[in-house]
Amino acid sequence: MKLRAFFDRIEPHFEQGGKWERYFPLYEMIESILYTPKTVTTAAPHARSYVDMKRIMTYVVLATLPALFVGLYNVGLQANGAIADYGASGWRAGLLEWLGIGFDPRNPLVNVLHGLLYFIPIYLTTLIAGGLWEVLFATVRKHEVNEGFMVSSMLFALTMPATVPLWQVALGISFGVVIGKEVFGGTGKNFLNPALTGRAFLYFAYPAQLSGDSIWTPVDGFSGATALAVSASDGVDALADQGITWLDAFFGTIQGCIGETSALACFIGLAFLLFTKIANWRLIVGCLAGMIGFSTLLNLIGSDTNPMFAMPWHWHLVVGGYAFGLAFMVTEPVSASHTNLGRYVYGALIGFMVVMIRVINPAFPEGMMLAILFGNVFAPLIDHFVVQANIARRAKRHA
Repeated sequence: MKLRAFFDRIEPHFEQGGKWERYFPLYEMIESILYTPKTVTTAAPHARSYVDMKRIMTYVVLATLPALFVGLYNVGLQANGAIADYGASGWRAGLLEWLGIGFDPRNPLVNVLHGLLYFIPIYLTTLIAGGLWEVLFATVRKHEVNEGFMVSSMLFALTMPATVPLWQVALGISFGVVIGKEVFGGTGKNFLNPALTGRAFLYFAYPAQLSGDSIWTPVDGFSGATALAVSASDGVDALADQGITWLDAFFGTIQGCIGETSALACFIGLAFLLFTKIANWRLIVGCLAGMIGFSTLLNLIGSDTNPMFAMPWHWHLVVGGYAFGLAFMVTEPVSASHTNLGRYVYGALIGFMVVMIRVINPAFPEGMMLAILFGNVFAPLIDHFVVQANIARRAKRHA
């Protein structure tokens, strides 16, 4: 293994006393990407398990792959379909024409390749901008670069629309990494989800590109309202007039952010996380119960002026970012509640909040991002009350 021998040969230069000592986090990051760490816990009281941080983060990234592949296909599908009416423009269209690939929306491979041309620049920008902040903080603190950025970078990129400017991508991930995580001490110490923090910053700083009031099909001249915006203005029945069925939203062939359109792909990723025990099922049950219960209550109450009161729970499930947030954000173990009872409450709070924001607050057509951040803030308080209740119950039992 020549590469392994190369790493072993240069390692002394990065260790304490070596001439590149300050750059050890960078060396360690690259080595840990390629090889299993050599340092493992061997003594009590530490528990030894094959499921280390690197493996957990790798599982989460693997779980996002179905949403990624469907998202690539859908971005290309929407763009290629619109090009027939509005024409091709930009360097991506020029490259596809030069390669002789064309813009046939009936060809899945052509759609995926077209979608890749939008996703790769967004993901590379996320990796470079966010990675620089990660290495900088690791170097100053003299510790290794955490694998948590692998997950944050993928989730952040998947919550971006294909039309987002790259400078906004760099700004958003920088805000998410620095303000959402590093100022609190890094991975495992943040109480806010870093990817959502960066997404929320862009949402409020640049609402014209991120609010979802217009369709994110990356073709000049193409415009329209998102499924949630149509539902908010004309009711969920109006989606049929737009040619959008529930199955379209379930499979992910409607406009939206890159990784959020397919509920089916998100649920496949969620099933993988549950199977590998990375995700806690109590969070899922709580979030579904909160969403189904409150949306059903609003259905029964009804409204003559707000058509969103009539949106049934199975539509809330498949439109916007609910499925993506449920699979990959609600289940994040760091920012969620840590007690079993607290997990039910935490999930239910998010499910309740997402419906309330979507239906009752007319300023935001999408509510999942804000609902999860709201839940992140209250997670420590929820755990505190659960623990205090347990202490009081046991004290009373043994009094």
